[in-house]
Amino acid sequence: MLPLLSVFGVFLFLGTLLFLVSVFLESSKAEYPPGMTCPAELRSLHRILSAVSVLGRTLERFGICTEIRLSHILAKLSPIKSEDDPELFTRNVKFEGVPVRVYQPREPSAGGRKGVLFFHGGGFVFGDFDHYDKICRHISKTAGVVLVSVGYRLAPEHTYPAAFHDCLAATIHFLRTAKQYGVDPSSIVLCGDSAGGNLAAGVSQVLVTRTDVPRPQAQALIYPSLQMIDFDSPSYQQNSMVPLLLRERTQFFKLTYLGVDLSLSDLLSGVHVPPELRRKFSKWLGTQNIPEEFMVRGYNPHLISGFNPEIYQRFQHAFHPASSPLLAEDAVIRLLPKTYMLTCEFDVLRDDGILYKKRLEDNGIAVTWHHVKDGFHGIVSFFNHPAFDSGKQAMDNFVNFIKDA
Repeated sequence: MLPLLSVFGVFLFLGTLLFLVSVFLESSKAEYPPGMTCPAELRSLHRILSAVSVLGRTLERFGICTEIRLSHILAKLSPIKSEDDPELFTRNVKFEGVPVRVYQPREPSAGGRKGVLFFHGGGFVFGDFDHYDKICRHISKTAGVVLVSVGYRLAPEHTYPAAFHDCLAATIHFLRTAKQYGVDPSSIVLCGDSAGGNLAAGVSQVLVTRTDVPRPQAQALIYPSLQMIDFDSPSYQQNSMVPLLLRERTQFFKLTYLGVDLSLSDLLSGVHVPPELRRKFSKWLGTQNIPEEFMVRGYNPHLISGFNPEIYQRFQHAFHPASSPLLAEDAVIRLLPKTYMLTCEFDVLRDDGILYKKRLEDNGIAVTWHHVKDGFHGIVSFFNHPAFDSGKQAMDNFVNFIKDA
C-alpha cells in the first residue's frame, strides 16, 4: 500500500508541476505595452484565466470536459448573487421565451422613462445576468432608466444565429410592451459590450428597416466585435497578445459561435474571402479608413492567398450583417440612430469600432466617440475597482450618453 501511495504522490507532484509550468508558459506570452493602465493587476488576472484555460484544454484532451464547460462549472461553483437594492425593482421574466432581467427605478417618474436593452459580452460563449448585474444596476440607477438585460442562448450548444434571434425577439417584445414598464417606446437605447455590441448593432440594423415597431432612439456600442472575416487589422496585430482578449481567443470565440472549425492561419491568409467580396469590402475594411495615429505602433499587411471555395462555403455566414454588422449596405447604415462608440487602444477589437464609426459618419449618422487611450478590452467591467480609474471614466462617459440620448 505504501509503495502505491508513494507512486501516486510522485505522479501527483509531477502533474502539478507540469500544470504550473504550463500556466507560467501560457501567461508569460502575454504583452503589456507601455502606456497601458494597471499592468500589474491585469497580469494577475491573466494568470488566473491562463490556469483555467490550461486546465480546460488538458481535460478536453482526455475527453473529460471541454474548456468552455469547465468555465461554466467554475462559474456555478462561485456564483455572483444578486442583492436587494432599495433603489431598484428587479425581476426575472421571459420575453417571447427569452430570459430577461428587468431593472426598474423605485423612484416615481413624472412621465415615461427611457428604456435600455442590454446585451452582455462574453464572446458568445460566456456571460449571464449575474456576471453583469453590477453593471446593469449601476446603469439603471445612475441614468434613471428601465434596463432589460437579455439572457440569450450561448455557443457551442447554440450557434449562430441563436443569440441574434434571441436578442431580436426580446427587443421587439420590449418595444411593443414598453408602456407596461413605464417606458416611452420612442425612447429606447440598444447597447452591449464586446459580443453584446455585435448583437446590439445587428438588431439595430434590422429594426430600422421595419415599420411595425418603434425604432430605437440610439445604439451604444462598447468595444464591439463588428466583423468576423478580418483577424489581421492593425489592432489585431498590435494587440494580438494583450489581455484580456488575445487574437487567438477572439478567433476561438467567434468560430465557436459560427460553428466553424478553422485555423487562424486560414483566416490570416484571406483564402476564405471571394475576390469580388474582397474588392467590395476593401472600401470599408481597408487600412486607409484608420487614422494614422493608430498605425504608429506598426502594421505589416500579409500577402493575400488565393481563394478557397471550400473554406468560404463553411464560413459564408460570417459575411452576413447579422454576424458582421460592419458589412451592412449603405442603404441600411444611413437609417441607423445616433450612436455611442467606445474603443480602447490596447484591444484587438479597436479597429472594428473605428471602422464602423467612419461608416456611420460617412452616411450622416451622429456618433459620440470615446477612446480610452490607456484602456484594454473589458475595462468598463472594472468601473467599481479603485485601481482602474479609466474604467470608471469610461462608464461615466457611457452613462452620460444614455442620459442625454
